[in-house]
Amino acid sequence: MDKSTQTEIFFGPNHPGVPGNYGIIYEFEGDTVTSAKANAGHLHRGFEKLMEERLWIKNTALVPRICVEEPDINEMVYAMGFEAIGEIEVPRRADYIRSIILELARIQGHIFSIGGNAAGIGQYTVMHWGTLTRDYILDIFEEITGARVYHIYIRPGGVRQDIEDETFDKILDLMDELENERFPDLEKTLFENPNAQKRWQGKAVITKEEAIEMGATGPVLRANGVPHDLRKMMPYAAYDAVEFEVPTYENGDAWDRIKIARDDMLQSIKIIRQLIQNIPDGPVQTDLGNGLKYKIPKGDAYVKIESKRGEYGYYMVSDGSLKPYRVHVRGASTPLGLYGVREFLPGTRIADVPVWAKSLGICPPEFDR
Repeated sequence: MDKSTQTEIFFGPNHPGVPGNYGIIYEFEGDTVTSAKANAGHLHRGFEKLMEERLWIKNTALVPRICVEEPDINEMVYAMGFEAIGEIEVPRRADYIRSIILELARIQGHIFSIGGNAAGIGQYTVMHWGTLTRDYILDIFEEITGARVYHIYIRPGGVRQDIEDETFDKILDLMDELENERFPDLEKTLFENPNAQKRWQGKAVITKEEAIEMGATGPVLRANGVPHDLRKMMPYAAYDAVEFEVPTYENGDAWDRIKIARDDMLQSIKIIRQLIQNIPDGPVQTDLGNGLKYKIPKGDAYVKIESKRGEYGYYMVSDGSLKPYRVHVRGASTPLGLYGVREFLPGTRIADVPVWAKSLGICPPEFDR
Protein backbone atom coordinates (compact mmCIF):
# COMPACT_ATOMS: atom_id res chain seq x y z
CA MET A 1 0.00 0.00 0.00
CA ASP A 2 1.26 3.49 -0.86
CA LYS A 3 2.42 5.09 2.38
CA SER A 4 1.85 8.55 0.94
CA THR A 5 -1.90 7.96 1.08
CA GLN A 6 -1.87 7.05 4.79
CA THR A 7 -2.16 9.26 7.85
CA GLU A 8 -0.66 8.44 11.23
CA ILE A 9 -2.77 9.44 14.23
CA PHE A 10 -2.05 9.01 17.92
CA PHE A 11 -5.00 8.15 20.17
CA GLY A 12 -3.97 8.61 23.78
CA PRO A 13 -2.71 8.56 26.41
CA ASN A 14 -5.36 11.23 27.10
CA HIS A 15 -8.13 10.67 24.57
CA PRO A 16 -11.80 9.69 24.96
CA GLY A 17 -11.30 6.91 22.42
CA VAL A 18 -8.85 4.89 24.54
CA PRO A 19 -8.92 3.63 28.13
CA GLY A 20 -6.61 5.11 30.73
CA ASN A 21 -2.95 6.16 30.42
CA TYR A 22 -2.40 4.27 27.24
CA GLY A 23 -2.03 5.09 23.59
CA ILE A 24 -2.68 3.46 20.26
CA ILE A 25 -0.85 4.57 17.12
CA TYR A 26 -3.03 4.22 14.01
CA GLU A 27 -2.46 4.49 10.33
CA PHE A 28 -5.52 5.43 8.30
CA GLU A 29 -6.36 5.13 4.62
CA GLY A 30 -9.15 7.66 4.34
CA ASP A 31 -11.11 7.01 7.54
CA THR A 32 -10.29 3.28 7.72
CA VAL A 33 -7.63 1.87 10.06
CA THR A 34 -4.89 0.05 8.17
CA SER A 35 -2.65 -0.67 11.16
CA ALA A 36 -2.77 -0.25 14.93
CA LYS A 37 -0.02 -0.56 17.49
CA ALA A 38 -0.24 -0.38 21.28
CA ASN A 39 1.76 2.56 22.60
CA ALA A 40 2.28 1.55 26.23
CA GLY A 41 4.89 2.98 28.56
CA HIS A 42 3.09 6.09 29.83
CA LEU A 43 2.90 4.76 33.39
CA HIS A 44 6.34 3.21 34.00
CA ARG A 45 5.32 2.02 37.44
CA GLY A 46 7.11 -1.33 37.48
CA PHE A 47 4.72 -2.82 40.00
CA GLU A 48 6.18 -6.30 39.92
CA LYS A 49 9.75 -5.20 40.68
CA LEU A 50 8.52 -2.76 43.33
CA MET A 51 6.79 -5.64 45.12
CA GLU A 52 10.06 -7.52 45.36
CA GLU A 53 11.59 -4.61 47.31
CA ARG A 54 8.79 -4.25 49.85
CA LEU A 55 7.69 -6.23 52.88
CA TRP A 56 4.85 -8.68 52.32
CA ILE A 57 2.40 -6.55 54.27
CA LYS A 58 3.39 -3.27 52.59
CA ASN A 59 2.49 -4.62 49.17
CA THR A 60 -1.17 -4.66 50.21
CA ALA A 61 -1.07 -0.88 49.74
CA LEU A 62 0.72 -1.11 46.38
CA VAL A 63 -1.20 -3.77 44.49
CA PRO A 64 -4.59 -1.97 44.27
CA ARG A 65 -2.95 0.59 42.01
CA ILE A 66 -2.30 -1.97 39.31
CA CYS A 67 -5.85 -1.39 38.05
CA VAL A 68 -7.69 1.69 39.31
CA GLU A 69 -10.97 0.45 37.88
CA GLU A 70 -10.74 -2.86 39.78
CA PRO A 71 -8.37 -2.38 42.74
CA ASP A 72 -9.89 -5.01 45.04
CA ILE A 73 -9.13 -7.94 42.74
CA ASN A 74 -5.43 -7.25 43.18
CA GLU A 75 -5.76 -7.21 46.95
CA MET A 76 -7.59 -10.53 46.77
CA VAL A 77 -5.28 -12.40 44.45
CA TYR A 78 -2.16 -11.13 46.25
CA ALA A 79 -3.56 -12.34 49.58
CA MET A 80 -4.52 -15.69 48.00
CA GLY A 81 -0.98 -16.17 46.72
CA PHE A 82 0.48 -15.49 50.16
CA GLU A 83 -2.03 -17.87 51.73
CA ALA A 84 -1.43 -20.60 49.15
CA ILE A 85 2.34 -20.62 49.70
CA GLY A 86 2.03 -20.34 53.47
CA GLU A 87 -0.88 -22.83 53.69
CA ILE A 88 -2.88 -20.29 55.68
CA GLU A 89 -6.56 -20.92 56.36
CA VAL A 90 -8.93 -17.95 56.11
CA PRO A 91 -11.91 -17.68 58.52
CA ARG A 92 -15.23 -18.44 56.84
CA ARG A 93 -16.76 -15.08 57.71
CA ALA A 94 -13.79 -13.39 56.02
CA ASP A 95 -14.48 -15.49 52.90
CA TYR A 96 -18.01 -14.10 52.79
CA ILE A 97 -16.89 -10.52 53.35
CA ARG A 98 -14.21 -10.83 50.67
CA SER A 99 -16.84 -12.05 48.20
CA ILE A 100 -19.16 -9.16 49.07
CA ILE A 101 -16.35 -6.67 48.49
CA LEU A 102 -15.42 -8.29 45.17
CA GLU A 103 -19.02 -8.24 43.91
CA LEU A 104 -19.49 -4.60 44.90
CA ALA A 105 -16.25 -3.89 43.04
CA ARG A 106 -17.58 -5.81 40.03
CA ILE A 107 -20.73 -3.70 39.90
CA GLN A 108 -18.91 -0.37 40.19
CA GLY A 109 -16.39 -1.46 37.58
CA HIS A 110 -19.05 -2.59 35.11
CA ILE A 111 -21.24 0.51 35.49
CA PHE A 112 -18.19 2.73 35.06
CA SER A 113 -17.19 0.77 31.96
CA ILE A 114 -20.68 0.91 30.47
CA GLY A 115 -20.61 4.68 30.97
CA GLY A 116 -17.26 4.91 29.20
CA ASN A 117 -18.52 2.81 26.29
CA ALA A 118 -21.63 4.98 26.05
CA ALA A 119 -19.54 8.16 25.98
CA GLY A 120 -17.60 6.68 23.06
CA ILE A 121 -20.78 6.81 20.94
CA GLY A 122 -22.01 10.15 22.28
CA GLN A 123 -24.38 8.88 24.99
CA TYR A 124 -23.04 11.20 27.69
CA THR A 125 -26.11 10.97 29.92
CA VAL A 126 -25.30 7.30 30.53
CA MET A 127 -21.70 8.19 31.30
CA HIS A 128 -22.82 10.66 33.99
CA TRP A 129 -25.31 8.15 35.39
CA GLY A 130 -22.59 5.51 35.52
CA THR A 131 -20.23 7.81 37.41
CA LEU A 132 -22.98 8.73 39.90
CA THR A 133 -24.02 5.11 40.45
CA ARG A 134 -20.42 4.12 41.00
CA ASP A 135 -20.12 6.87 43.63
CA TYR A 136 -22.91 5.31 45.67
CA ILE A 137 -20.88 2.10 45.87
CA LEU A 138 -17.74 4.06 46.70
CA ASP A 139 -19.70 5.57 49.61
CA ILE A 140 -20.19 2.02 50.92
CA PHE A 141 -16.50 1.26 50.47
CA GLU A 142 -15.59 4.42 52.36
CA GLU A 143 -17.83 3.40 55.26
CA ILE A 144 -16.28 -0.08 55.42
CA THR A 145 -12.63 0.72 54.75
CA GLY A 146 -12.15 4.46 55.21
CA ALA A 147 -11.19 4.90 51.55
CA ARG A 148 -13.14 5.26 48.31
CA VAL A 149 -10.89 3.76 45.62
CA TYR A 150 -7.82 2.06 47.12
CA HIS A 151 -9.19 0.20 50.12
CA ILE A 152 -6.22 -1.86 51.41
CA TYR A 153 -8.89 -3.98 53.08
CA ILE A 154 -8.34 -7.56 51.90
CA ARG A 155 -5.07 -8.75 53.40
CA PRO A 156 -3.29 -12.07 53.97
CA GLY A 157 -5.31 -14.12 56.42
CA GLY A 158 -8.65 -12.38 55.92
CA VAL A 159 -9.83 -8.76 55.94
CA ARG A 160 -8.72 -5.77 57.96
CA GLN A 161 -11.87 -5.40 60.04
CA ASP A 162 -15.45 -6.64 60.30
CA ILE A 163 -18.53 -5.04 58.71
CA GLU A 164 -21.33 -3.75 60.92
CA ASP A 165 -24.90 -5.00 60.49
CA GLU A 166 -26.04 -1.45 59.72
CA THR A 167 -23.66 -1.35 56.78
CA PHE A 168 -25.03 -4.66 55.48
CA ASP A 169 -28.50 -3.08 55.59
CA LYS A 170 -27.24 -0.11 53.58
CA ILE A 171 -25.73 -2.46 51.00
CA LEU A 172 -29.03 -4.33 50.64
CA ASP A 173 -30.94 -1.04 50.29
CA LEU A 174 -28.53 0.08 47.58
CA MET A 175 -28.91 -3.22 45.74
CA ASP A 176 -32.71 -2.71 45.75
CA GLU A 177 -32.28 0.81 44.40
CA LEU A 178 -29.96 -0.34 41.62
CA GLU A 179 -32.19 -3.21 40.55
CA ASN A 180 -35.54 -1.42 40.79
CA GLU A 181 -34.71 2.17 39.85
CA ARG A 182 -31.33 2.82 38.29
CA PHE A 183 -30.90 -0.22 36.07
CA PRO A 184 -34.41 0.06 34.51
CA ASP A 185 -33.56 3.67 33.57
CA LEU A 186 -30.28 2.43 32.09
CA GLU A 187 -32.17 -0.22 30.11
CA LYS A 188 -34.54 2.33 28.57
CA THR A 189 -31.89 4.96 27.90
CA LEU A 190 -29.13 2.76 26.50
CA PHE A 191 -30.07 -0.82 25.77
CA GLU A 192 -33.38 0.05 24.10
CA ASN A 193 -31.75 2.96 22.24
CA PRO A 194 -31.71 2.33 18.44
CA ASN A 195 -28.61 4.49 18.07
CA ALA A 196 -26.67 2.40 20.59
CA GLN A 197 -27.80 -0.80 18.92
CA LYS A 198 -26.73 0.49 15.50
CA ARG A 199 -23.31 1.59 16.78
CA TRP A 200 -22.55 -1.63 18.70
CA GLN A 201 -24.31 -4.49 16.94
CA GLY A 202 -21.99 -6.34 14.57
CA LYS A 203 -19.04 -4.11 15.51
CA ALA A 204 -15.72 -5.11 17.09
CA VAL A 205 -16.38 -8.80 16.49
CA ILE A 206 -13.97 -11.33 18.02
CA THR A 207 -14.83 -14.97 17.32
CA LYS A 208 -14.59 -17.79 19.83
CA GLU A 209 -11.58 -19.25 18.03
CA GLU A 210 -9.81 -15.88 18.01
CA ALA A 211 -10.55 -15.28 21.70
CA ILE A 212 -9.23 -18.70 22.71
CA GLU A 213 -6.14 -18.38 20.52
CA MET A 214 -5.03 -15.11 22.16
CA GLY A 215 -6.00 -16.18 25.70
CA ALA A 216 -8.90 -13.77 26.15
CA THR A 217 -11.48 -14.58 28.81
CA GLY A 218 -14.32 -12.69 30.50
CA PRO A 219 -16.93 -10.91 28.33
CA VAL A 220 -14.86 -11.41 25.17
CA LEU A 221 -15.10 -15.19 25.52
CA ARG A 222 -18.58 -15.29 27.03
CA ALA A 223 -19.91 -13.16 24.17
CA ASN A 224 -19.19 -16.25 22.05
CA GLY A 225 -21.29 -18.61 24.13
CA VAL A 226 -18.51 -19.95 26.40
CA PRO A 227 -19.60 -19.80 30.09
CA HIS A 228 -16.03 -19.44 31.38
CA ASP A 229 -16.13 -18.05 34.92
CA LEU A 230 -13.66 -19.04 37.65
CA ARG A 231 -16.24 -18.31 40.33
CA LYS A 232 -18.11 -21.36 38.98
CA MET A 233 -15.26 -23.47 37.63
CA MET A 234 -12.79 -23.08 40.54
CA PRO A 235 -14.75 -21.48 43.40
CA TYR A 236 -12.74 -19.39 45.85
CA ALA A 237 -13.73 -17.31 48.90
CA ALA A 238 -17.47 -17.97 49.43
CA TYR A 239 -18.55 -18.55 45.83
CA ASP A 240 -19.19 -22.19 46.58
CA ALA A 241 -22.05 -21.08 48.85
CA VAL A 242 -24.07 -19.03 46.35
CA GLU A 243 -26.20 -19.67 43.28
CA PHE A 244 -25.84 -17.51 40.19
CA GLU A 245 -25.78 -17.73 36.40
CA VAL A 246 -22.97 -16.94 33.98
CA PRO A 247 -24.41 -14.71 31.22
CA THR A 248 -23.42 -15.61 27.66
CA TYR A 249 -24.32 -14.46 24.16
CA GLU A 250 -23.43 -15.75 20.71
CA ASN A 251 -22.36 -12.93 18.36
CA GLY A 252 -18.99 -11.96 19.82
CA ASP A 253 -19.53 -8.25 19.14
CA ALA A 254 -19.35 -5.09 21.23
CA TRP A 255 -23.11 -5.19 21.80
CA ASP A 256 -22.97 -8.64 23.36
CA ARG A 257 -19.98 -7.73 25.53
CA ILE A 258 -21.78 -4.70 26.94
CA LYS A 259 -24.94 -6.74 27.56
CA ILE A 260 -22.83 -9.22 29.52
CA ALA A 261 -21.64 -6.33 31.72
CA ARG A 262 -25.28 -5.40 32.35
CA ASP A 263 -26.29 -8.98 33.13
CA ASP A 264 -23.23 -9.51 35.34
CA MET A 265 -24.32 -6.63 37.57
CA LEU A 266 -27.72 -8.24 38.10
CA GLN A 267 -26.05 -11.52 39.01
CA SER A 268 -23.73 -9.68 41.42
CA ILE A 269 -26.77 -8.23 43.19
CA LYS A 270 -28.14 -11.75 43.53
CA ILE A 271 -24.82 -12.99 44.94
CA ILE A 272 -24.50 -10.12 47.44
CA ARG A 273 -27.97 -10.75 48.83
CA GLN A 274 -27.22 -14.41 49.40
CA LEU A 275 -23.89 -13.66 51.05
CA ILE A 276 -25.32 -11.11 53.47
CA GLN A 277 -28.33 -13.26 54.35
CA ASN A 278 -26.17 -16.30 55.12
CA ILE A 279 -22.97 -14.80 56.47
CA PRO A 280 -21.65 -16.82 59.43
CA ASP A 281 -20.42 -15.41 62.71
CA GLY A 282 -16.79 -15.64 63.72
CA PRO A 283 -13.42 -13.93 63.27
CA VAL A 284 -12.44 -12.12 60.08
CA GLN A 285 -8.66 -12.44 60.36
CA THR A 286 -6.21 -15.26 61.02
CA ASP A 287 -3.62 -14.04 63.50
CA LEU A 288 -0.34 -13.89 61.60
CA GLY A 289 1.50 -11.85 64.21
CA ASN A 290 3.34 -8.61 63.55
CA GLY A 291 2.62 -7.54 59.98
CA LEU A 292 6.10 -6.05 59.61
CA LYS A 293 7.55 -9.50 60.27
CA TYR A 294 5.35 -11.60 57.98
CA LYS A 295 7.23 -14.60 56.63
CA ILE A 296 6.13 -17.70 54.76
CA PRO A 297 8.14 -20.78 53.79
CA LYS A 298 9.96 -21.13 50.49
CA GLY A 299 7.63 -22.03 47.66
CA ASP A 300 5.61 -20.71 44.77
CA ALA A 301 1.98 -20.55 43.65
CA TYR A 302 -0.16 -19.37 40.78
CA VAL A 303 -3.54 -18.12 41.94
CA LYS A 304 -6.35 -16.62 39.89
CA ILE A 305 -9.79 -15.12 40.25
CA GLU A 306 -12.53 -13.84 37.96
CA SER A 307 -12.30 -10.09 37.42
CA LYS A 308 -15.00 -8.26 35.49
CA ARG A 309 -12.71 -8.56 32.46
CA GLY A 310 -11.84 -12.23 32.85
CA GLU A 311 -9.15 -14.38 34.43
CA TYR A 312 -6.77 -12.42 36.64
CA GLY A 313 -3.75 -14.21 38.06
CA TYR A 314 -0.57 -13.79 40.10
CA TYR A 315 2.47 -16.04 40.05
CA MET A 316 4.30 -15.55 43.34
CA VAL A 317 7.58 -16.96 44.66
CA SER A 318 8.80 -16.89 48.27
CA ASP A 319 12.40 -17.49 49.36
CA GLY A 320 11.40 -17.51 53.02
CA SER A 321 12.37 -13.89 53.67
CA LEU A 322 10.35 -10.82 54.66
CA LYS A 323 9.77 -9.91 50.99
CA PRO A 324 8.45 -11.78 47.97
CA TYR A 325 11.23 -13.08 45.76
CA ARG A 326 9.16 -12.77 42.56
CA VAL A 327 5.68 -11.57 41.63
CA HIS A 328 4.28 -11.72 38.12
CA VAL A 329 0.87 -10.24 37.25
CA ARG A 330 -1.15 -11.83 34.47
CA GLY A 331 -3.87 -9.26 33.89
CA ALA A 332 -7.07 -10.10 32.05
CA SER A 333 -6.53 -7.38 29.47
CA THR A 334 -2.94 -8.23 28.57
CA PRO A 335 -3.74 -10.21 25.38
CA LEU A 336 -6.37 -7.67 24.30
CA GLY A 337 -4.31 -4.56 24.98
CA LEU A 338 -1.14 -5.76 23.23
CA TYR A 339 -2.10 -8.41 20.69
CA GLY A 340 -5.78 -7.64 20.22
CA VAL A 341 -5.47 -4.04 19.05
CA ARG A 342 -2.87 -4.99 16.45
CA GLU A 343 -4.79 -7.92 15.04
CA PHE A 344 -8.39 -6.73 15.17
CA LEU A 345 -8.52 -2.94 14.89
CA PRO A 346 -7.37 -2.76 11.23
CA GLY A 347 -10.42 -2.41 8.97
CA THR A 348 -12.28 -0.34 11.56
CA ARG A 349 -13.55 3.10 10.59
CA ILE A 350 -12.32 5.98 12.70
CA ALA A 351 -15.75 6.64 14.24
CA ASP A 352 -15.82 3.05 15.51
CA VAL A 353 -12.36 3.10 17.08
CA PRO A 354 -13.80 3.93 20.55
CA VAL A 355 -16.31 1.08 20.13
CA TRP A 356 -13.42 -1.31 19.58
CA ALA A 357 -10.97 0.02 22.13
CA LYS A 358 -13.40 0.53 25.00
CA SER A 359 -15.39 -2.67 24.59
CA LEU A 360 -12.19 -4.74 24.91
CA GLY A 361 -11.97 -3.79 28.61
CA ILE A 362 -8.30 -2.77 28.66
CA CYS A 363 -6.60 -1.74 31.93
CA PRO A 364 -3.14 -0.45 30.87
CA PRO A 365 -1.14 -0.84 34.14
CA GLU A 366 -1.52 -4.63 33.82
CA PHE A 367 0.94 -4.72 30.94
CA ASP A 368 2.76 -1.39 31.18
CA ARG A 369 5.99 -2.69 32.61
